[in-house]
Amino acid sequence: MKLLKAMATIAGFTLLSRVAGMIRDMLTASVLGASPIADAFFVALKLPNFFRRVAAEGAFSVSFIPLYSKTLAQEGEEEAGKFSGEVFSVMLLILSVFSTILMLAMPWVIHVIAPGFYEGTDRYEAAVSLTQITFPYLLLMSLVALLGGMLNAHNKFAPFSAAPIIFNLTLIAFMILGTPFFPTAGHAMAVGVSVSGIIQLCMMAYFVRRHKIMFHWQRPKLGDKTKQLFRLMGPGVLSAGVFQINLFVDMIVASLLPAGAISFLYYADRLNQLPLSMAGIAVGTALLPMLSKALVSQDKTESNDLFNRSLEFCFFVAIPSAVALLIIPAPMIATLFEHGKFTASETLQTSYVLMGYGIGLPAYIASKVFMTAFWAHGDTVTPVKISILTALSNVALCLLLIGTLGVAGISLATGLVGWMQVYLLHKKLGRKEELAFDERLRTVFPKIAICSCVMAIVLAGLNYGLQDYFHGALHIKILALLALIGGGAITYALAVQVSGVLKISDIKTYMKRRKG
Repeated sequence: MKLLKAMATIAGFTLLSRVAGMIRDMLTASVLGASPIADAFFVALKLPNFFRRVAAEGAFSVSFIPLYSKTLAQEGEEEAGKFSGEVFSVMLLILSVFSTILMLAMPWVIHVIAPGFYEGTDRYEAAVSLTQITFPYLLLMSLVALLGGMLNAHNKFAPFSAAPIIFNLTLIAFMILGTPFFPTAGHAMAVGVSVSGIIQLCMMAYFVRRHKIMFHWQRPKLGDKTKQLFRLMGPGVLSAGVFQINLFVDMIVASLLPAGAISFLYYADRLNQLPLSMAGIAVGTALLPMLSKALVSQDKTESNDLFNRSLEFCFFVAIPSAVALLIIPAPMIATLFEHGKFTASETLQTSYVLMGYGIGLPAYIASKVFMTAFWAHGDTVTPVKISILTALSNVALCLLLIGTLGVAGISLATGLVGWMQVYLLHKKLGRKEELAFDERLRTVFPKIAICSCVMAIVLAGLNYGLQDYFHGALHIKILALLALIGGGAITYALAVQVSGVLKISDIKTYMKRRKG
């Protein structure tokens, strides 16, 4: 039940963040559309976010939290506070230098990450200036990840989970209030990105102090534990960030296509990220410390149950979410984004891209569980090998499919490669007895698939009947979308109740235990 409670806390704040993010994206689509300045802003947002998710919140978190927790348990809070302070100062120094170099070299960096942005064009010039503005966000969020990791190690999951809400609210504020003071809305939002990093860092520092977690500032030096941390981070960069690497590859390939392609990928990914983040982040964050502890204590029963219940939760969320992305992408995009400069033809293009991402959604969520199982075992080499193979396969498949499917071929390649990745991870992990599929998962999985198929039939029928309402005023679109999604959700809920996947009595029992 601790796992479920932790996942519920993280998923709840992630949902709030994604709702704020949807509002932000609706405003962005209305203000920027799929214009050259929009493409430039999304590149400027993607580059620091890529480093943050792969290195700071990915490889860093899965390496730092076990080391910090071990120091806390074996040497006490004083030594843990010194260790975190030493890592903080080293990261501050290294990332300050790294960020400064890349900001100065940005005219050349843009040629690498967006080779289709030609020098002298609006997209290129805007991408250079906007990325220079947003890049400090990498440094700030890396420090936020360190303080957030400390809070998570003390079982305080809420503050770090809530931090992305600050990011979205700050960007909305700068877009609405700051645009008149900057050359474009893109410039205002770029400044908002870095400002949000400062606010989030202050927020994490406040909660570390509030919960009386020891943190001792140390001069920058590479102590034994800090060296061990960076050794662990090396292979963790690839294994923790394969999905982000694939998305980054998508952006590079999309830059070779006509203007708007990067924007289509961005808007589609925003919808794809809602279930991906809720389930993937919740499971990954909560499972790692619990599974690590169970494996260290050689509790095979607990390890097996944690692994299987995490997968069960992932499939329970991911499969119906993927069905929705495949059946009703156009109504969702038309309602959320088709305003102002975002046109009906752009809705159609983004819908095709979203369907490609939807195909791989369950695979990428499930891979978070498999990756976490490898990390908990101390095996970072196997995920790295698989990550390299899948990343290369994604590049090859992208280049193969864009010739016939255009920008939709990029997302389809990413979706298909996700299933290749999860197959290879499962094949390697299947040799470990304590992480094998149990009878309950084998029974529940086909039931979830059947329930999702029933939901798909109802969604398709409702979509056909409500089609005309998605061409009217915004409030009509919203009501129609709520009816569409609500009908699908009710169908799925009834189906899982009838099939026995999740019973109301189970929820009541859990709530009684929580009160107890």
